[in-house]
Formats: sequence, structure tokens, C-alpha cells
Amino acid sequence: MKFIKILEQVRALNENASVVAVSKSVDTPALEPLLRFGVLDFGENKVQELSKKFKILNSSQNASIRWHFIGRLQKNKINALLALKPYLWQSCDCQNSALEVDKRLNYELSALLQINSADEASKQGISIEQAIDEYIAICEQCKYLKLKGVMSIGANSDDKKLIIKSFERTYKIFENLKPYGAKICSMGMSDDYELALKSGSNMLRLGRVLFA
Repeated sequence: MKFIKILEQVRALNENASVVAVSKSVDTPALEPLLRFGVLDFGENKVQELSKKFKILNSSQNASIRWHFIGRLQKNKINALLALKPYLWQSCDCQNSALEVDKRLNYELSALLQINSADEASKQGISIEQAIDEYIAICEQCKYLKLKGVMSIGANSDDKKLIIKSFERTYKIFENLKPYGAKICSMGMSDDYELALKSGSNMLRLGRVLFA
């Protein structure tokens, strides 16, 4: 199966990197081969779809699945997401969003601060200039929301130098945030995961290359 070769390639580049299988574009049966292979981390960008797959897959034999929410979290979907107790909210994009989620929590939720390191208007996330201060402020002000690191999307470009630059910006911020508990640097998707790994990523979000 193709996904096995991809996972082996990732392991060869960085044996400590984890892979989140982004299942947003496939139906539940497509996840079964990965589950059988031992993949436990799956990502969804819509709360409704995450809820649907959660109900189908999180039976007793699949209770160890770790669900990641990777999309824009609308205010009216917060309660529905929190009811699912996701493993990681990867797309916390600002202090206000963090506080809005935190006040509704009664358990600890791990999250990543999303950084717009490519400085593109089409992408959500905090600017590179504000990222460190925002991260520290969230850590200080949130009781239940626990930041575990950062996430970013590579530059939307065919120029590898621009993509690498955006990843290196994120990784530099990640390095500066390690004293504040940052352990995860989530960078890299289907088209640029090799560049991301070489730039320091320790968590990939792969969809198309795993399910093709």
C-alpha cells in the first residue's frame, strides 16, 4: 500500500516525527487500513465531520484514536468540539480564541498556536511578530487550555526557497518557546512534508499522499 511507503519515508527522514492522517476528504472505511497498520492520529477540519467519524470509529477497539482538529473553529461550534474531547486542537489562532475556548472547558485541552509564517492573507494564524508574546499570554491566562507548541502552513508557492523560509520562521519561534513548554512543531502537508522535516518539523499533517 502506498501509505506504508510514505510512512517509511517519513521515518527515514526523522524517526521521531509523528504523522497526523488528515481524513477530511475520505469516508470512514478509508481509515481502516491505516488503523490496522498502527496509525492512531487523525485530523479533521470540520467539527461535524469529526463528530461523525468519532461516533463510528471510537468503539471499544478503537478507543485509542487521537483526534486532531485542524480547521478554523467557529464560535458556535466550540461546545460541539469540546464535547468530543479531541487529543489536540492544532488551529488556535489568537489569544481571543484561546480565552473563548478556555472559559467553556472543564478539562485540560492541548493546543497549538497557529502562526501565519508565510504572511499570506488567505491563511489564518498569528503573525510572526506577535507569536511569542501571544503564546506566553495564552499560557499565563488560560486555566484549562494548554499550549504544547506551534503549527503553520507552508508558503503557497512553487518556489522551494519561499516554502523553506516560512518553515524556518516557524521553527525559530518554536525554539524560542521551548522554555515555555513547546514540544510540538507541526509543519508540512502532502506537497511539502520533506521540506518541513528538513526544517525541523516533528509533526506532519498528511492527507492526499496517504489516501491516494
